[in-house]
Amino acid sequence: MMENRDPPTQWQPGTAPVAVMMITLNEAHHLAGALQNLKGFAHEVFVVDSYSTDPTVDLCLRQGVQIVQRKFRGFGDQWNFALREMPITAPWTLKLDPDERLSDNLKESIRVQIMEDSADGLILKRRLWFMGRRLPVEQSLLRVWKTGRCRFTDVTVNEYPIVKGRLVSVAGELEHHDSPDLEHWLTKQNRYTSALAAADFMRSTPAVPPRLFGGSLERRMWFRRHFWKLPGRYLWLFLYHWGILGAWRAGRVGWIWAHLRTEVYRLWEYKRFEMERLGHVPAEIPSHPGAPDPRVRQYD
Repeated sequence: MMENRDPPTQWQPGTAPVAVMMITLNEAHHLAGALQNLKGFAHEVFVVDSYSTDPTVDLCLRQGVQIVQRKFRGFGDQWNFALREMPITAPWTLKLDPDERLSDNLKESIRVQIMEDSADGLILKRRLWFMGRRLPVEQSLLRVWKTGRCRFTDVTVNEYPIVKGRLVSVAGELEHHDSPDLEHWLTKQNRYTSALAAADFMRSTPAVPPRLFGGSLERRMWFRRHFWKLPGRYLWLFLYHWGILGAWRAGRVGWIWAHLRTEVYRLWEYKRFEMERLGHVPAEIPSHPGAPDPRVRQYD
């Protein structure tokens, strides 16, 4: 690992009273761009790292980011730790993944909404980018809240923030650049589907109760529970991504994305079937986390 020989620096507070929180494991390929995107905007930035072996720690230290290291036990657990233990001073907190970028319009919308002080949480519109192309695929995600008002569902994967109070949608886009290439994307999806299948096999409690006529999150949980019984499900799933979500507008890139998203569900189903057939969760392939870095604070 590279050694940080530069003198310690401090993050220069930006114009928005927002603390940005990220969790990482070998995200240096995204992190430099993410931190550059936050300069002049975020009041402070925190990172909880799971023992990266790439220059993630070096990048954070050089940019004055407050970084600690802690063993990863699940996404819900790691995010709740971050919110509970990091010394946040900003009155608002924003959850960000290293592969996401805030548009200028979104930054301004967040500033304006915070100044109005009429909400407890802000819902952002996230736009997907794939193979370097902007896709006509978007999600509405709760990502900003008043500090201390949020907790995450305590699940291994697919964690969700829970914020009580008034939620408001804001204008602008949160760009999701996902993976730098297909090699990285496929590796990430392989691990993701393994985690999903293991959660199903272990009969883990869903993030929220599945309800067909509930909220959007409850409907999503209901769909995931009953999807496996649907005849012709993978054809319908492809048509949903390609046609209803509008991936066809992105040409061949959109077709590839829709096809691969469908295959993610197929891999999820096959892995779950294997676990049920064998009666156990297969041994996890190590993701090669490194040793603790003596330059940052460690947590058990």
